[in-house]
Amino acid sequence: MIKTLTLRRGKEESLDRFHPWVFSGALTRMPREDEGIEEGDLVAVAAADGRIIGTGHFQIGSIAVRMLTFDPEEAIDDAFWRRRLEQAFALRRALGLPSEATTGFRLVHGEGDFMPGLVVDIYGATAVVQAHSPGIHFARKTIAQALVDMPDLGVKSVYYKSETTLPYKAHLDPENGYLIGDFISDTALENGLKFRIDWLRGQKTGFFVDQRDNRALVGRYSAGRSVLNMFCYTGGFSVYALAGGAREVVSVDSSAKAISLTDANMELNFPGDSRHTSRAEDAFKYLDNMEAGRHDLIILDPPAFAKHRSALRNALQGYRRLNAKAFEKIAPGGILFTFSCSQAVTKEQFRLAVFSAAAQSRRRVRILHQLTQPDDHPVNIYHPEGEYLKGLVLYVE
Repeated sequence: MIKTLTLRRGKEESLDRFHPWVFSGALTRMPREDEGIEEGDLVAVAAADGRIIGTGHFQIGSIAVRMLTFDPEEAIDDAFWRRRLEQAFALRRALGLPSEATTGFRLVHGEGDFMPGLVVDIYGATAVVQAHSPGIHFARKTIAQALVDMPDLGVKSVYYKSETTLPYKAHLDPENGYLIGDFISDTALENGLKFRIDWLRGQKTGFFVDQRDNRALVGRYSAGRSVLNMFCYTGGFSVYALAGGAREVVSVDSSAKAISLTDANMELNFPGDSRHTSRAEDAFKYLDNMEAGRHDLIILDPPAFAKHRSALRNALQGYRRLNAKAFEKIAPGGILFTFSCSQAVTKEQFRLAVFSAAAQSRRRVRILHQLTQPDDHPVNIYHPEGEYLKGLVLYVE
C-alpha cells in the first residue's frame, strides 16, 4: 500500500488541470524520515478534502512529486511502463520515425510523453536511457526490458546514462553502463547523413537530436554561402551546411574533443573535403578576432546559459552580447540562426535579448523563422515548461 501526501487547500487546482508537478510548498508538510517514504517511492496525492488525485514519484526538492497518472485506479507496474512506451512509439511511427533515412530520434520526452523524469533516445539498435528523477532510476530495468520487448522498435541494447542527471543529494550513486546488450554501432542516420554518437562520454545522450529539423533548415540556406558554426559540438549544423552546398564551413568550439568529433563526422560524410575547417577556440574570442563580413551565414547554438532561474539575468546578458557580436560581424544579406536551449528563458525573453542586440548594431533585421524543438520532442499541453528550445532565423541587411 503506497503512502498518501496531502495538498494544502486550493493547491489541487493545477493538478486538476493535469500539470504533472507537485511543488513541495503545495504539500501540507514534507514527510519525515520515520514515515517510511523515501526518494523514488510511489505516492498518492490527495486534495485537502481527502480526494485522491493520482499517483507519482516522490523526491526531495522543489518538485516533490512528478505525477505519473491522474487516474487513482491505475497501477504503476510493469504493464504501465510497457503501455506508456508503446504509446510513445505509436506517436513516433505516425511521424515517420524511424525511417531508412533517419535512425536517430527521441522516443520518450519526459512530461511530453506522460513519463516525467524519463528521456529515451534511439540510435539504430541502441536505446540510451536517461533518468532525471530517483523514481525513474529505480524503474530503469523494467523500462529497459520493455524497450527490447517492442519488436518493431528494433532495440537490441539499452545504455543507461544518468550519472550527471540525477539529483546528487539522493545518494543513488548511479553508474552509466549497458542494462541490456552491449556495443553494436555508434553510427546513426539523420535525413540520410551519418553521425557518430558518443553516448559513453558525450553530452546529453550523445547527440542533440532536438536540432534535427533546424539543421535541415540550415542546409536549405547554405548553398553558396560562407558558414560559421559556433559552439559546433559534434558538427551537426556543419555537416548539413556542407551537404546544402556551402562554399566553406568553419566550425568553432572551445572543446578540442568536440572539434575532434566534428572532424570525424565531416570525414564520415565528406571524406577529404577541403571546404571545411575547424577551430578549438572560445566563441567570444573567435568572434572578436574575426574579420567582419567574412561569413554570410552564422549559427549560434550555445549551451544553456541559464539552467536555473537564479542565473536568468546573466544568461540574458550573455545572449545579448553574443548576438550583438554576430550582428556586428555578419556580412550584409547574411542569415543568422540563433538559439537558446535554456528552459528558464522564455521565448519572449530570448526574442527581447536578440532584439536588443539587433538595435545595438543599428542594422536592419527581419525574422524569417521562429524555431522550436522537433515533433519527436512533444510538449504536454498541460506542461508548457516542456517547450525549452527557442530559435530565430534572421535576415541581416
